[in-house]
Amino acid sequence: MKITSIDVMKIPSPDVSFSGNGGGSTEDWSPIIVRINTDEGITGFGEAGLAYGKGWRAGFGMVQDFAHVIIGEDPMNIEKIWDKLQRTTYWGIAGGVIPNAAISAIDIALWDIKGKYYQTPVYQLLGGKTNNHLRAYASQLQYNWGTSPDPQLPKLSAPEEYADVARKVKAEGFTALKFDPIMWGDRAQQSWNTKGPLNHHTIKVAYNRIAAVRKAVGPDFDIIIDMHANTDTTSAIEYAHAFAPLNILYYEEPVDPMNPDFYKIVRDKMPAQMAIAGGERTFTRWGFRQMLEDRSIDIVQPDLTLAGGITETKKICDMAYTYDINAQVHVCGSPIAIAVALQVEAVIPNFYIHEVYQRAMYTKDRNAAMYDDLIPQNGYVEIPDRPGIGQELKPEVIKQSLIETID
Repeated sequence: MKITSIDVMKIPSPDVSFSGNGGGSTEDWSPIIVRINTDEGITGFGEAGLAYGKGWRAGFGMVQDFAHVIIGEDPMNIEKIWDKLQRTTYWGIAGGVIPNAAISAIDIALWDIKGKYYQTPVYQLLGGKTNNHLRAYASQLQYNWGTSPDPQLPKLSAPEEYADVARKVKAEGFTALKFDPIMWGDRAQQSWNTKGPLNHHTIKVAYNRIAAVRKAVGPDFDIIIDMHANTDTTSAIEYAHAFAPLNILYYEEPVDPMNPDFYKIVRDKMPAQMAIAGGERTFTRWGFRQMLEDRSIDIVQPDLTLAGGITETKKICDMAYTYDINAQVHVCGSPIAIAVALQVEAVIPNFYIHEVYQRAMYTKDRNAAMYDDLIPQNGYVEIPDRPGIGQELKPEVIKQSLIETID
């Protein structure tokens, strides 16, 4: 079998825009999907993890550049192709989000082809199921929750608003949720600084939001706090001690990933009972090595649409297992990314919990995909048994996409 052509697609997704802390950078939700075509009529789908923030245009071009390298290759030789893309394209070995996103998209599509060729789910090719169904949590509740964005309440502010959404999530059967309590302040046009030594008001706003959620869901419901690296080592430690009485399950991305020593500093000075998670902006096993060796994180969170695809993410999770560290695949993409995460999480014995990003619930995003069975029921997700990754785009969505074909 040979690779004959590769389609790089930006699929339409018109719902809402993503805005980070500070509100100054807004970008449409722009999933980048790759479809690899073969001379035996088998096609595979993958995704580059650049659907939000800035970067999709660079990723769209990078996948095209890498596609030229693998035309004519046998898609079954996944390790060979992965190594070729990383080692012989000059910038591949340098790493970074754009080259690794492109490698990831291609790698995922190759695994999809292999599963379809053997008429088996990818998880069988990776060693078979360790987990039959996956506990899940509702993620990014600061943006609200539901099947479409609420135009009257696009993001939460007051503690009672967080409590209302938490009760809604609990009523749907979830037993865990995650949100960012510091992404924005409580007053319009207010300066909001979450780095360095913190003033009392900045701590109180975040604490009150979490406390309202804790009161709404009760003592046995798990709360995960995501800081999105909008804190530095000083403020991350301060916030952690303030939040500790509220029984936080784990504390995600408290510092930026550019210097892994930051995680170690925070780990050594945090409350002992609070776990740290991170890794969505860290790439390949080389990027994770130091955090694993110094045990500065308790839950590793590679995003397989960025960290190197299925090939590399499985290796990262296996490395984490040798250090007695749990793993959760970071998910913030289209239904293609969600499906791939389930395939890997089904296999790894150190799986911890599955992320259900808020956009995964949106009807328009779900309607882009062929199969709509990736949504949790009573807080658990079942793993599809279809060949390959178990998900494809609908033909009518592909027709509406911006497409560049390499052949």
